[in-house]
Amino acid sequence: MTLALVSALPEELQAVLDLLPDEQRIDVGGRGFWRGHLHGQTVVAVLSGIGKVAAATTTALLIERFGAGAIVMTGVAGGIGAGVKVGDVVVAADLLQHDMDASPIFPRHEVPGYRRSRFAADAALSERLARACEATLRQAAATLGAEAIEAFGLHDSRVHRGLLVTGDRFVSRSAESEALRRELPEALAVDMESAAVAQVCADFGVPLAVVRTISDRADDAAHVDFPRFLTQVASRYSAAIVERLLGDSA
Repeated sequence: MTLALVSALPEELQAVLDLLPDEQRIDVGGRGFWRGHLHGQTVVAVLSGIGKVAAATTTALLIERFGAGAIVMTGVAGGIGAGVKVGDVVVAADLLQHDMDASPIFPRHEVPGYRRSRFAADAALSERLARACEATLRQAAATLGAEAIEAFGLHDSRVHRGLLVTGDRFVSRSAESEALRRELPEALAVDMESAAVAQVCADFGVPLAVVRTISDRADDAAHVDFPRFLTQVASRYSAAIVERLLGDSA
């Protein structure tokens, strides 16, 4: 089986590619797909693209062109749930498009033709991913270094599991995040791709697991040094989580 490793940002993808000893690039649909092996597992790594359409197209190509039998997605997200703070990680149990609204024909958030608003991540793969996340956080000092932990205050980071919401809008204002909390009180975090990937995986019957590192609180106080967080925290976490996930199953 080919496992697809989908990264949201180039720095995360590069951190994953650095783990592969034999990656080869194949260009399809304006995207670079990297095929290789990690711990004996055949993998294909790629950037999702930003937004739901780009992510859905990438996912369809992974399944149809590269024969992906399962997909693991990593990235960053804004934390909106109570107690979800910068440096925590969220493993999705369910995914929903917060900007899907075909009302009054369909209930708000329901995806037309599916009779539902939520798409479930694969339980078994998500359990393995959560264990890899927990192990990574326990070894945060070795993964990130003391300087990054001090700089970002990551002394008690934790893993959360639950609802991840997605929309074609970068949520970075307190009014927006507060509106999402009122409308979707179970939501832990918000991003721009994951629920679209989940919908395509549901169409093809392909298992999906998603982890997002919290880079900010999706409000007016959003972290101002995002590039540093991405390189010193999120990308290192992504690589460490992927390596543990595959290493434990080798």
